[in-house]
Amino acid sequence: MYDLWYNQEKGDDCMKQELIKLHHARSAKDFPELRLEENEFVELAIKRSKLGLFFIWGAAIIGYIALLVAIVFLEFSNKSLFSSNMNHFAKSYLYLIVLILFGIITISAFVGTKVYRANRLYVTNKRLIYHQMLTLFSKSVNVIELLSIEDVSFTQNNIGDHLFKLGTIRMSTVGDETTYVFKFVNTPDDELDLITHLVHVEKEKTKRRHQPLDQSQAQPQTLPQTLPQTMPQTMPQNQPQLQPQVGSLATTSTQP
Repeated sequence: MYDLWYNQEKGDDCMKQELIKLHHARSAKDFPELRLEENEFVELAIKRSKLGLFFIWGAAIIGYIALLVAIVFLEFSNKSLFSSNMNHFAKSYLYLIVLILFGIITISAFVGTKVYRANRLYVTNKRLIYHQMLTLFSKSVNVIELLSIEDVSFTQNNIGDHLFKLGTIRMSTVGDETTYVFKFVNTPDDELDLITHLVHVEKEKTKRRHQPLDQSQAQPQTLPQTLPQTMPQTMPQNQPQLQPQVGSLATTSTQP
């Protein structure tokens, strides 16, 4: 029965290792921008809400409308605003300014979209990898070990967050007490449960790894306690039994 149980446990471990390798290969293919460690795979990839893109392009559309209003105003304005000699040249310069502003608004919208989408939070079975981008020239990658995470929370600070179901994920670490903030996230109830579960599992694995070391260190302390108790009890009992046997052997050897 023990051999059957041992073989079953060994087979389950082999299956788990094979599944981990498959997950690792799949994650390395799907997320080439991540430098995954051995037997590490992505459990969850959290992106910012698409509603933020609506705000970016909504502001751009408002800018476009303002420029169109300016063009209409220039077309139908009173000709007395410009002198007869400068009328054509003044309008040309104003149209050029409007065109430049139109280009600036468009470029800003595309850049804002790229920066907004570049912010992601990857949750693996070992770490949290936070890709943060503030501008095109300001980018950082924060790697947080699951063992160092003390608290993960989700906060909503204003009416807009409650109205659009947005919020901020906060992750605090042990020791240096650094807090990482990931904004504009949809209400992540399941995501928070998964992160908390992974942190708990990783800490339990670490405790199990240290338990055999503690037991091995405690075993040598019991040996000096048992040896003085057993040795004096066994030696006096055996010596009186051996003396008659030695005498009998001596008498039997001299009879011939």
